[in-house]
Amino acid sequence: MTNKFLSKLVKEGKIKFVESSEEIKKSYLNKSESNLDSAKILLKNDKLEESVSLVYYSMYSSIIALFFKIGIKCENHSATIIILKEIFGINNSDISFAKKERIDKQYYADFNVTELEVKESLKIAEEFNAKVLDFIIKLNNSDVEKYKLKFKELIGGKINL
Repeated sequence: MTNKFLSKLVKEGKIKFVESSEEIKKSYLNKSESNLDSAKILLKNDKLEESVSLVYYSMYSSIIALFFKIGIKCENHSATIIILKEIFGINNSDISFAKKERIDKQYYADFNVTELEVKESLKIAEEFNAKVLDFIIKLNNSDVEKYKLKFKELIGGKINL
């Protein structure tokens, strides 16, 4: 079944197939880990709103690492979250919630965040990132091709492999 939102982003060049890259994948995994470490430092220094943002970006970077393992480049956060579920079958509710929290805390002044909420978010992000990393590690060449074809079907075959 074709997803019109994703197809539109393909036409705009915001989603495309690229050369699979172990180097870029590793770079995003490192970024994910660094963001999580920074979120913990910010938490310890009572910078809760900033910590919430980095929790989300840690999760997002782990997904981007997965995409580069397959050879998908996506420049839209919402599309990234959709693709995670639709192509890879990975539950996206945790990152969807983290994205909402990041937006609320980053852009609006009428939200409060507690230390307990940030600690829970960090725990969820660590578990989420571990699941994504495990998924990446278990991928073989046959899986990569299968996911590319699945992605092509989702966007209506409007992209060259």
